[in-house]
Amino acid sequence: MTDITPEAQFENFFALFEQPIQFELPQKSLDERLRLLQKRYHPDNVAKNIADVVKAQQQSEQASALINQGYQTLSAPDSRAAYLLDMAGQAQNVEQSIADFDFLEDAMQMRIDLDEAIDNKDRPALQQLHPKTAERLATQSTRFQTAYQNKEWQTAIDATQKLKFLVKLDADITTGLDDIASTEQSDDDDLYV
Repeated sequence: MTDITPEAQFENFFALFEQPIQFELPQKSLDERLRLLQKRYHPDNVAKNIADVVKAQQQSEQASALINQGYQTLSAPDSRAAYLLDMAGQAQNVEQSIADFDFLEDAMQMRIDLDEAIDNKDRPALQQLHPKTAERLATQSTRFQTAYQNKEWQTAIDATQKLKFLVKLDADITTGLDDIASTEQSDDDDLYV
């Protein structure tokens, strides 16, 4: 019986998703490869190749978990950067605290602005935070990419730490906007009851 799980065929997530080992990746290409992998390792397709149904189900579940982990890792700039550092043997300090006090001060203010906007259900304030966060994400992504290419590991680690914070902040902004939209939709629905 042959092992048909992705981990048996690919040594890293970039290979699994047929992407070059680099920071900049086209999201569309990742999405297309995800759909192809999900189809290939779907339980129905795996069962056709393996006579043992229980073994086929286990391999399908393992493949699905690996594919999802790979997609999540490569889709987000912070996890992709951390993964690249790990592959280069340079990820040992990624989880340490950020030491850049100017960045921390700016980040703290953005977090305060976010919390106030969410508490006050202030959609325009949240919408103004999105481009600020996107700009900072782009800056840190460029810093990481340059540092990684030049093997300036400390700068790459610093950029990765900042990316982690900014990705979380951006996700919280999106969640806040979604929550406000849900509340507004719910309020509108109540008007017609």
